[in-house]
Amino acid sequence: MALSEARKTPVDHKILDGRVIGEGIRAEVAREARALADAGWPPRLISIAVGDTDAAMIYIRNQQRVAEKLGIAFEQKLFPAEATRAEVLAAIAALNADPRVTGIIIQRPVPDHLLIKELQGAVHPFKDVEGMHPASIGNIVYNDLVMGPCTSVAAVEMLKHTGLRLQGLEVVVIGHSEIVGKPIAFLLMSEGATVTVCHHMTRNLQVHSRQADAVFVAVGKPGLVTGNMIKPGAAVIDIGINQIDLPDGGTRVVGDADYDSCYDVAGWITPVPGGVGPVTVSILLRNLVTAAKLQRGHYERAFRGGFSPCAPAIAPVAE
Repeated sequence: MALSEARKTPVDHKILDGRVIGEGIRAEVAREARALADAGWPPRLISIAVGDTDAAMIYIRNQQRVAEKLGIAFEQKLFPAEATRAEVLAAIAALNADPRVTGIIIQRPVPDHLLIKELQGAVHPFKDVEGMHPASIGNIVYNDLVMGPCTSVAAVEMLKHTGLRLQGLEVVVIGHSEIVGKPIAFLLMSEGATVTVCHHMTRNLQVHSRQADAVFVAVGKPGLVTGNMIKPGAAVIDIGINQIDLPDGGTRVVGDADYDSCYDVAGWITPVPGGVGPVTVSILLRNLVTAAKLQRGHYERAFRGGFSPCAPAIAPVAE
């Protein structure tokens, strides 16, 4: 049986198990969510999906399952594929203004007539629990890591669990997307790592990757990184999610790294699935409780006499 099928054993410390790491984050999120609810600020996450949601439904169900397990309210708002730009933006504006809504997540993909960046940019930064607003991503440059992009933060969290000292660590990030690769590079630089960012125009990729103490890969190409591209003992953080066809007609989800060959060389490796994905959901919900704290502070400063989103909209009239 191939290593990628067996995934070794649950006690194999070479494998960075995202389910275990995510569980630790979720335990803290659950405690903070209860404390916020007791104070009259229960976290509430709104998911917005437009059009055919089949591609996103597995993510939506997982987000809802984990949120509700932690005592966090989760609500779906589904728009038809023909929903106009004005309609969706108006809905986001209404949610921004609603103090009962703590976080907003825009599910991908969206129909071609809508721009995902515009929708993400319409979400108020205090409610941007995905960390996709331009302000949220831009803040990373200034080492403001209050609510960073979930996938990028999750990937760096995985590296921290290796126990490697990040200061001075040689890291290669393969992939320079605005929502994953670039934020990972800035997050690592804020930790003191020395970062090289590679992409489809990089020459001699293997030369760079073999010098690294840790390799992050997020390009959407199954099997791109192989064992002969990894320095012995390095950490491999695989963020890719690809569905490949099998000879028997079935399908299988794999990452951007060839798991079997990389496992033999790496000191640590993330499986796909079960690696960065579960931690990403945990970071999303950690951002949610952070957002609730930010909003609570904002409203309490604005309403010195006290304010709670759970309070009645109209005070009862004394008899």
